[in-house]
Amino acid sequence: MNIRPLILIALLVAPAVAHAQSRPSLEQRIERMESESAIRRILVDYAAYLDGRDYARYAALFAPEGEWTGGGDSYKGQAAVRGMLESVLGPAGAPNRSNFHIISNPQIDIAPDGNSARATSRYLFVMRGPDGRPVPSLAGIYRDEMVRGTTGWVIQRRVADDIMPTPEEWRKIIAAQRPAQ
Repeated sequence: MNIRPLILIALLVAPAVAHAQSRPSLEQRIERMESESAIRRILVDYAAYLDGRDYARYAALFAPEGEWTGGGDSYKGQAAVRGMLESVLGPAGAPNRSNFHIISNPQIDIAPDGNSARATSRYLFVMRGPDGRPVPSLAGIYRDEMVRGTTGWVIQRRVADDIMPTPEEWRKIIAAQRPAQ
């Protein structure tokens, strides 16, 4: 018996078998897709709740001990995050016709265990100009650490990295817009 054909078949089949065994199951792939979809939804809801001044729902996007960091400041815990919004944007529920956020280019990497993830997205903050036209005012990158909580995915830590203008330039712009006290 000539074993050369058997060896050849074994050499050809072995990589395919190894690949099939290492490939995630259909259930694992669906779980990953659902996780990515849920995280994308958080990114969209983040901007919608912020622009709608719905601070309670905004803060609930964060883990109870979640953290928001940006412009040299950091706020840890849902109450602190909510307080930051009230101090910067005014009272919850106030009408907002002066600005909005655009979130784009999300890149989401789910950890192998499926219980944590990293997400990077771009943001653009648009404000009403003196003549009522939209004016791009702030652009940057969000870097998020996400975790799967008891009710689904939440933000464990968000870092807002202002690119244009720099955090120092942005603080001057905001200070100039505040009414004199």
